[in-house]
Amino acid sequence: MSETTEPRPPADNSAERPYRSAVGASRDDAIFVRGYNLASQLMGRIDFGDMAYLLVSGELPTRGQSVMFNAVLVALADHGMTATALAARLTYTGAPDSLQGAVASGLLGAGSVFLGVTEDTARLLADVLVEAGGASEEVSSERLATAAETVVGRCVDSGRRVPGIGHSIHRQTDPRTTRFYELAVEHGVLGPHLRALRQVHAAAQRRLGPKPINGAGAAGAVLADLGFPPEILRGFPLIARTAGLLAHIREEMSDPIGMPLWKGIDDQIENTATYREGSDR
Repeated sequence: MSETTEPRPPADNSAERPYRSAVGASRDDAIFVRGYNLASQLMGRIDFGDMAYLLVSGELPTRGQSVMFNAVLVALADHGMTATALAARLTYTGAPDSLQGAVASGLLGAGSVFLGVTEDTARLLADVLVEAGGASEEVSSERLATAAETVVGRCVDSGRRVPGIGHSIHRQTDPRTTRFYELAVEHGVLGPHLRALRQVHAAAQRRLGPKPINGAGAAGAVLADLGFPPEILRGFPLIARTAGLLAHIREEMSDPIGMPLWKGIDDQIENTATYREGSDR
């Protein structure tokens, strides 16, 4: 299609309409996403990760941004038979007619232990950077170290966990974290949040002993360095984990464990309720 005949997004007539959105628009001959023609400019030209980046940020990523963002999605897609995967499988067991319900049940557990750590770590790092005097690329390691000591100290002294630090399986090193830092250096996008996370790790080790930076926490630092605000970050692990949950549900269809799991647990449950005689009611 030539430049003169390429469909363009609808003209801005916001003065005539009370509601506004820059995300997408459609008409009979074209669909637009963030101002790009979906069919001719995006389909077959960008991958899904770049599409998600474009949708949320409003801009297509640079090469380095694309690598880091896609690495986050890949890193968080699936971690085996986790609580979220079990929730999806068991929901499918009870409602095989509700695929969407099974996926949703696996996503609803995103919180302080699973998936939500990405957001929580970014918020902690934002506090560290404020304490250090700002999120500038030029902030010194010394200032970051001092700020991290202060912020981590507040967490520990109040009995709260330090988000992004520690893992139930990877006791020494989380391989995802190592790879995030390698990619960030390779593509020149090692930003202040990833730098601050190293100092948080050092401060946490001094207070809590040897614990690794977990992959979800490192992902939060990556996403924050890409410019996304903390309040939107939990959504990206949800995008990634949807693919993993779909894989578990697909496997549940052909090689189910939900029913045997339920029956196995039911057979082993000890009923601790005290028998009650009839009441006066």
